[in-house]
Amino acid sequence: MVCRVTGDYLTRIGTLIRTARQHRGWSQAQLGEALGTSQSAVNRIEQGKQNVSLEMIARIGEALNSEIVSLGYSGPMHLRVTGGTRLSGAIDVRSSKNACVAILCASLLTTGRTTIRSVARIEEVYRILEVLTSIGVKSRWLNDGRDLELTPPAELDLAAMDVDAARRTRSVLMFLGPLMHRAQHFAIPYAGGCDLGTRTVQPHLTALRRFGLEVATTGGAYHASVEPGAPLDRPIVLTERGDTVTENALLAAARHDGVSVIRNASPNYMVQDLCFFLEKLGVRIEGIGTTTLTVHGVPQISRDVDYTPAEDPVEAMSLLAAAVVTSSELTIRRVPIEFLEIELAVLEGMGLDYDRSPEYRAHNGQTRLVDLTVRPSKLSAPIDTIHPMPFPGINIDNVPFFAAIAAAANGTTMIHDWVYDNRAIYLTELTRLGADVKLLDPHRVLVQGPTRWRAAEMMCPPALRPAVVILLAMLAAQGTSVLRNVYVINRGYEDLAERLNSIGAQIETFRDI
Repeated sequence: MVCRVTGDYLTRIGTLIRTARQHRGWSQAQLGEALGTSQSAVNRIEQGKQNVSLEMIARIGEALNSEIVSLGYSGPMHLRVTGGTRLSGAIDVRSSKNACVAILCASLLTTGRTTIRSVARIEEVYRILEVLTSIGVKSRWLNDGRDLELTPPAELDLAAMDVDAARRTRSVLMFLGPLMHRAQHFAIPYAGGCDLGTRTVQPHLTALRRFGLEVATTGGAYHASVEPGAPLDRPIVLTERGDTVTENALLAAARHDGVSVIRNASPNYMVQDLCFFLEKLGVRIEGIGTTTLTVHGVPQISRDVDYTPAEDPVEAMSLLAAAVVTSSELTIRRVPIEFLEIELAVLEGMGLDYDRSPEYRAHNGQTRLVDLTVRPSKLSAPIDTIHPMPFPGINIDNVPFFAAIAAAANGTTMIHDWVYDNRAIYLTELTRLGADVKLLDPHRVLVQGPTRWRAAEMMCPPALRPAVVILLAMLAAQGTSVLRNVYVINRGYEDLAERLNSIGAQIETFRDI
């Protein structure tokens, strides 16, 4: 449940909000845009005619920079979980945050208006949006905050970039590709995001150099200079089949005058979504879904575009893991099955009992979806090691969920998270909830199941997927658990606690007073 403020206090809070808004010089529409809601909703709040949660009050306080409105709830958000209950019913998978972020960056390619439907309302998206608005892109939330409209200026004000927002997300690296078409010299700050160990940006720089981009990494920023018209006399071979590296190369190729061939490209879900978006901009791309992409660039793009990203396969895996760990019967709707088939095959081998509906198309007209119904199952550990591989292997971001699933299965499972330097280490936090997880080295853990989960109070790991794994284990643990400072979860999931509550979980959001 989420604590809400009601009664006579609503009128008093509404007055405080109106005063703080006027003091900042904002209209109701401007505050609505900052909150991702409508002007009419802000008007109802200010008149005391709409219930508001403490979380919404905190967000209003942060938007208006008002200590009074925040009511002291501007500190870190925590979750209190009453576990040991089963989930039931049905839940829809929301749009892909990684696709949304890529498309936000790609909106810089056109001088026309970009409308993104069913936007993932998460911190990662907010940070990129803050960077975009700081350099002059006008943004407007539509349809009660479900959709987002972006209108770029004739000239970007790159010197005004919101450095703090940019540093909080690794996705800002994807500004390199589109910005090279908008300015000959620019800088973006070093990228942040999850704490997953050392992750080199060299593959990005190597790929973009072929398009005429040179980058010097000094003074806490990437200082870029562009040599227009660099010839591409041979294919670009990516030194890493990474998702963001492929996306950056696509963003550079989209407005390159000529044909660009990108080899060793990632065919993963967010890359495919970006390709579908670029095609709407008039960029012809051959080989979508393969490791060789042929991009027919368009030097000038001024097209208005309306696009709906597909659903998130990693969120689908999260919900599937929630059902498995809590021994629940749950229907997960709008699952992008193409990007979850290997995971399902492994789980079926472990004994998972599930049904899948006939396939249908996502709103982008391309991605194949199904509905999955998962039932309580007696699982056994897989014979083979669980490890990620580039698509179509097990998704890198889905590997941590197998730690919670393996803890619910009979036997010993080895998980080899070879991509990141230290993400596997965070999975050992499951031991505090009763799991038997042994760290073999920074990349490998052994998980012995089944587990008798127990409640605990913990700090949230600084990596997104392990943090959600901890939350799912708390759902299975009898008693009351507390997960503190869950900002990292909000980076990648929209209203996760409330949505889990809608299918039977008992999670309360709170802040320290």
